[in-house]
Amino acid sequence: MAKIHVSIVAIPDAMFSTLSGIYDVLNAFTLLSGYDNVIPESSPFQVDIVGPSRESFRTASGLALQPQRTFDDLQTSDVVIVPSVAVQNAIWETGRYPVIVQWLQTVHAGGAILCSACSGVLLLAETGLLDGKAATVHWAFAGTFRQNFPQVLLRLEKMLVIAGEHEQFVMSGASASWHDLVLYLVARFVGPAAAQAFCKFFALEWHRDGQTPYLVFEQPVDHQDAVVKDAQTWLACHFAAAAPVAELVKRSGIPERSFKRRFSQATGYSPIQYVQHLRIEAAKRRLERSGASVEQISWQVGYQDSASFRRLFKRIVGVSPGDYRRKFSLPRFGQDDE
Repeated sequence: MAKIHVSIVAIPDAMFSTLSGIYDVLNAFTLLSGYDNVIPESSPFQVDIVGPSRESFRTASGLALQPQRTFDDLQTSDVVIVPSVAVQNAIWETGRYPVIVQWLQTVHAGGAILCSACSGVLLLAETGLLDGKAATVHWAFAGTFRQNFPQVLLRLEKMLVIAGEHEQFVMSGASASWHDLVLYLVARFVGPAAAQAFCKFFALEWHRDGQTPYLVFEQPVDHQDAVVKDAQTWLACHFAAAAPVAELVKRSGIPERSFKRRFSQATGYSPIQYVQHLRIEAAKRRLERSGASVEQISWQVGYQDSASFRRLFKRIVGVSPGDYRRKFSLPRFGQDDE
């Protein structure tokens, strides 16, 4: 049978670890066939690293890379993957790679499935092919993505998004979610048993809880409302206070309805939603870094009813406080559990 041709895009902005990780896994069939009989002895994939030329260049990670093929060499491919790319100051500048954008459009028109890992979707979105469709990206680049590509529905809570009538777009979120992308491709083209074998051998992880547990609440300060900024400054230190919204209204010196309206317009959150996010973010840090009980942490961040705190935490974070602590607290390195 003809091999499935996979093109991994290589540009100077590429992050070496994501690119090489995907390349290594998709080329590991021969290695794994001796360990699990569900793995075909011959790889079903032909994987090429494709760049503007075959000359070696230094990637954003500082390591040199030499493409195997050029964009001019390939006008068709079955699967194209744009790996993570560097985004300076979390701002993506469009228009820097017009040749690559045109090539992506061309191979997609020829039937290629277009994939991205992490911030690679920023380059993929420049094709316009994602307009009106869902996508995901590393949470740190959500702002620049929305600014540059408002026609794309950003599903930031998803770690893997498959879009298009024929599932011809596959995008993974935060950095290590290239695991989800490569496992999905193995499952799609080889079978779920093969994907499970790869997962076990490489200790790859399906991020089943999505991206929500990894999100960091960023306080919106890119507005000019001085009253709201003063409220945000006060809340940063007093979010655990009793009745913080009432105190904000009192401090603002303006009618309650007017204050709430201005706050929502400036930040995108109602005052109570904003307080909740600050409190949950503080609780996340305590769960990560302390041994305090959930009840103690609930009280520390402003909730006397720990049951209500647990429900709110799961609604915002996507997992329970206990699951969050197990996911993100440091393990006892090299020590027995007993």
